[in-house]
Amino acid sequence: MRMVGGHACLDFVNTVDARRDVWGPDLLQTYADLVVWAGRADLIDVDEARAPLAEASARPLLAEAALEKAKILREAVYAALQAEAAGARVPDDALQIVRDAVALALPKRSLFPSGDRLAWQWTDAASLNTIGHRVAFETAEFLVSRNDRRRVRECTGPNCGWLFIDTSRGGRRRWCSDESCGTRSRVRRFRAKAAGNMAPNSKN
Repeated sequence: MRMVGGHACLDFVNTVDARRDVWGPDLLQTYADLVVWAGRADLIDVDEARAPLAEASARPLLAEAALEKAKILREAVYAALQAEAAGARVPDDALQIVRDAVALALPKRSLFPSGDRLAWQWTDAASLNTIGHRVAFETAEFLVSRNDRRRVRECTGPNCGWLFIDTSRGGRRRWCSDESCGTRSRVRRFRAKAAGNMAPNSKN
């Protein structure tokens, strides 16, 4: 699971390996995959992860339902962020799914002492839906913080379509990763050019 989006909600939609000509494969095959991803995205720590994993082991059908709910949210988040990348309005159906998920997530956060300060903490750490709640909250924060300087892009690599924040100086980044899609795109162009140079001259 490569983390190249620049934000948790972008990395979440990128858990589908390809979204252009061929969709998939889906990198979230099990509830444990979802927990692993959330750990890499810093949405849940090792200690917090133990409770939902234990719950998933004890209640596999509920864990499967929670995973499916998270995937429905993922596709709505993808639609919302793809719209931003295209400079378009967020589709109403996607917005409603995100809105409903946020409404369920908000009551699961509360203020707790943290040293001499207060900090937000999740109160549903043992819930199978805790990761979905955290993704919903992060997505809402990301969407409402949109400004003219932020550039969400869609990777132009062959059969990719991953989304990422373009922080390059010129704002012209094309690929989710120069090492993966960038390299493949350059190799593809080189081979196409080489094949063209080797083709017989049609005038002969």
